[in-house]
Amino acid sequence: MAFDEKMADRVRELIAPASANVEEKKIFGGLCFMVDDKMCVGVKADHIMLRIDPALTEGALEEEGCKPMVHGGKTMPGFVFVDNSALRTKKQLEHWVERALAYNKLASPSKKKTAAAPKKKAAAKKK
Repeated sequence: MAFDEKMADRVRELIAPASANVEEKKIFGGLCFMVDDKMCVGVKADHIMLRIDPALTEGALEEEGCKPMVHGGKTMPGFVFVDNSALRTKKQLEHWVERALAYNKLASPSKKKTAAAPKKKAAAKKK
């Protein structure tokens, strides 16, 4: 199993009322919940990833089960992992999902990749 489906159901239940624009994408070997076109919460096999206020990251890392998100050898400010073992109760999961949803309102959407312009066909040579 690439991601914890029960955890995904629990997260889905908390995120669904937050916005009419919630999209689920399978990325990075897990399931990512995009809220208003912004990465918000990701679910993996044994932890969740959250996008939180970068100014609050240091304090969050002091909480049970929380660790920094490291991608490509770099610590990603504003992104944390929380172990499923620290998310056993609804209240524990709500605490983290609410943080991600609060920051989601302030976060900038990711830049949409634009499709490359179609190549112009060479003009036919006149004889």
